[in-house]
Amino acid sequence: MTRKSLIFSFLSSLLLLSFALPASFGFAQPNTNDPALRPPKGSQLALVVFEDLQCPQCRLSAPLIKQAGQSYKIPVVRHDFPLPMHNWSYQAAVTAHYFDAQSKQLGLEYRDYIFEHQPEIYPANLRSVSEKFASDHKVDLPFVMDPQGKFAAEVNAERDLGNRVGINHTPTIYVVSSKPGGKPLMEVTDRSQLYQTIDAMK
Repeated sequence: MTRKSLIFSFLSSLLLLSFALPASFGFAQPNTNDPALRPPKGSQLALVVFEDLQCPQCRLSAPLIKQAGQSYKIPVVRHDFPLPMHNWSYQAAVTAHYFDAQSKQLGLEYRDYIFEHQPEIYPANLRSVSEKFASDHKVDLPFVMDPQGKFAAEVNAERDLGNRVGINHTPTIYVVSSKPGGKPLMEVTDRSQLYQTIDAMK
């Protein structure tokens, strides 16, 4: 094979790869038939969020999502989706599920607390940050928090749910609807458009 032929073959391979990459690595389309992408029973509209407690964009989006849920009086369903490149988000999610077991509201407050303090958290001080939250809320945080692996299993189940739905980035925010004949969901890719997206789905 001549040098010219080798170069042509190499460039052709690159061109084919450039067309193949979006299909393999692009954003997956959500499975709109999945029950996880439906509003809770009794609601026609809801926000479904997959978040990573170490994700800076999740930190910025969380207050807006909470405010939108309150303003529109619609449920906000939050799922933990810790990403593998983050070095303390999985343990934070496990700790959040420990607080969920005390009360669901406490678990939500812990997640918001972690987002608030996210810039100052690293693996070695996550425990002390969590202990401060527990102390402020008069809850014990045992030294061995998850001896049977129950909370880790819950986090794994939520992460598996995200993978099943087709989540590949955080935060992933869906406005979901159960209105007959309406669009089942819309993803909010720009948080500044959250309210407009909710209005469009009403």
